[in-house]
Amino acid sequence: MKRLFTAVALSAALGMTNFQATGQTQQFPLAAPAGKDTGAIKTPLAGAVNQGPFDPAAWKYGPQFRPPADAKVWNPVKLKMMRGEKVTGGTVFSATDPSTYCAMANAGYDYIWTEMQHDQHDWGQVSRMWRTCPHAKAVPGVRVAYADEREIQRATDAGALVIIVPTVDTVEEAIAARNWTYFPPLGRRSSGGGQAFDPAVWGGVPGGYRATANDNIVLILMIETLEGVKNAREIAAIPGVTALMAASGDLGNFSGYPQGSPDYERLINAVHDAAISAGKRLCGPFAWKDRPDFTCFQNSNETAAITRGVAAELGPLANTQAKVEVGPLAQPAPKP
Repeated sequence: MKRLFTAVALSAALGMTNFQATGQTQQFPLAAPAGKDTGAIKTPLAGAVNQGPFDPAAWKYGPQFRPPADAKVWNPVKLKMMRGEKVTGGTVFSATDPSTYCAMANAGYDYIWTEMQHDQHDWGQVSRMWRTCPHAKAVPGVRVAYADEREIQRATDAGALVIIVPTVDTVEEAIAARNWTYFPPLGRRSSGGGQAFDPAVWGGVPGGYRATANDNIVLILMIETLEGVKNAREIAAIPGVTALMAASGDLGNFSGYPQGSPDYERLINAVHDAAISAGKRLCGPFAWKDRPDFTCFQNSNETAAITRGVAAELGPLANTQAKVEVGPLAQPAPKP
C-alpha cells in the first residue's frame, strides 16, 4: 500500500512538473508588451493579410474554416432542395420519447419537423431524441419559436439540419434568422460546441462539421402575415435563405379569408412569386404537393401518422371492436 501511495505521489509530481514546463515554454511572439498600447486598432502586425486601420466591413475572412475544394453536400435534404426535388417533413408535435421520434425519423420522411413554437418541448428533451438516432433516414429539423440567437443556436448546436422560423415579417427578422443559423462569414453563429460537433452526430462528416455546416443547413422562413407578404421578395433575396413557406393556416388567420377565395389565393401567389423570383424553394402543407412550384412540405404529426398507419395495415378490420353492454368500455345508449 505504501509503495502504491509513493507511485501515485510521484506520478502526480511528474504531471505537475510537465504542466509547469509546458506553461514555461509557451510563447506569445506577437503579443502586446505588458503595459504598452500598441495601436493595433490602427496599425496591422507585420505579415497580416488585413492592412490599414481595422474595419470590420472590409475584413478579409481567413482560410481556417474554408471547406475542402472537393467537399460534397452530406445533408440529403439540402441535396434534394438544390436539385428541385420534392422534400417531405414529418411533424413530431408533442412526443418526447426517443423511440417515437426515431420511429417517425425512419418512417420515410426526408426530415423531422420538431415543434418548438406551439408545444412545450424543452431543448434537453429534443437533444436527447435527436441524439438517439442522428443518422436515421430523416434528418433532424425544428420549427423554433422565434428568430433569435438563443433559440436558433440551441437548435443548430444540438444537431438540427433544417431550421424553420415562423412569422417572419421584415427583412431585419429574416437577416437575424440567417445570422444565427450560419457560421461566419455568412452569419454570426458562435462556435460554442454542442452535440452537433460530436463524431456520433455530425462531427465525423467529410471536411469537418465547422467547415461544411454552412453548405448543409437548410433555412426555411415562414410567411404568415400581411406584413410578411408585403416584404416577401426582399426576404427571399437574402443570401442563406433556402426556401419560403407559405403558411396555409396563418395566412387565413391574419387575412380573414378562407383557402380558395381570391383574396387568400392572392397572398399565396405573392409568396410564390417572391420565392421563384429569387430562385428559392417554395414550401407549404403536404396537401399542396401538386400545386405548381411547391417542392417542400410539412406533413402531419405523430398521432395522425400512427392512425393512418394502423388504418392502412388493418384495412377493413380497423375499428371493428366488439360492443360490450356494461363497464367503462360500453357505448352510451342512444338517446330516445
